[in-house]
Amino acid sequence: MTVVPGRKTRVFVRAAALYLALIAMAWCALLPILWALAGSVKKRSEVTTPTLLPREPQWSNYRTVFQEMPFGRMFLNTVLYAGCVTAGQVFFCSLAGYAFARLRFPGRDALFVAYLATLMVPLTVTVVPQFLLIRVLGLTDTPWALILPGLFGSAFGTYLMRQFFRTLPVELEEAAVLDGCSPWQIYWRVLLPNAKPAVMVLAVLTWVNVWNDFLWPLVMIQRREISTVTLGLVWMQGQYVSDRPVLMAASMLILLPLVIVYAVAQKAFLRGIGMSGFGGR
Repeated sequence: MTVVPGRKTRVFVRAAALYLALIAMAWCALLPILWALAGSVKKRSEVTTPTLLPREPQWSNYRTVFQEMPFGRMFLNTVLYAGCVTAGQVFFCSLAGYAFARLRFPGRDALFVAYLATLMVPLTVTVVPQFLLIRVLGLTDTPWALILPGLFGSAFGTYLMRQFFRTLPVELEEAAVLDGCSPWQIYWRVLLPNAKPAVMVLAVLTWVNVWNDFLWPLVMIQRREISTVTLGLVWMQGQYVSDRPVLMAASMLILLPLVIVYAVAQKAFLRGIGMSGFGGR
């Protein structure tokens, strides 16, 4: 088949325009990170200069971060909080998603819609009630104040897992029933192992949200020995407001674990996004 020269030119122009637009969007997203990375090894006098690369890299800025704040302790605290909340979210959201997708009980759909409607409530609206509840329980300024509110699932995570469970073949469940499996065994041994892509998506998103959370730790935590890295960065900013290279170095250290998590889980995360079954069945 003969290709018309004019049509070939139009296809090339469209492809070139698409790639240029993607490059521009990627550059806009990466420029702040590159600027902070370059600024983390600059001198104070070079931070405001319109140059990306420093004349003499100041790697001592990273050493200053560990000298001026208990970064290691805060890092371990954040890993503990993020790990506990992520494990709780995966377990309870997958359990609720299985119930809404596979089990039949009166008012199931109405309850799910009501639960899903909580996504419309801004997070700032729930801060005061949650704070009062945590204070009544006597858990303020403790690690449990950061773990408990997000431990028992979320509407988004439940919706994600429900939609994925609805895409799995019914024959899997029927075969398990014929083998004498209980609903719990069907969930734990049959459906959950086949829901690894959705579990990966939920785990990565939850980990990132907890790791970057600032408002709730700011409200609940006063002691530095149990604080998170985001709180440490804010306290450091108040103490070393003029030392911007050190602040940028601390920001890069906080960002590094997220980059590693995404690099390790990239393929599974993208596969999970494509297989999450948001369209249902």
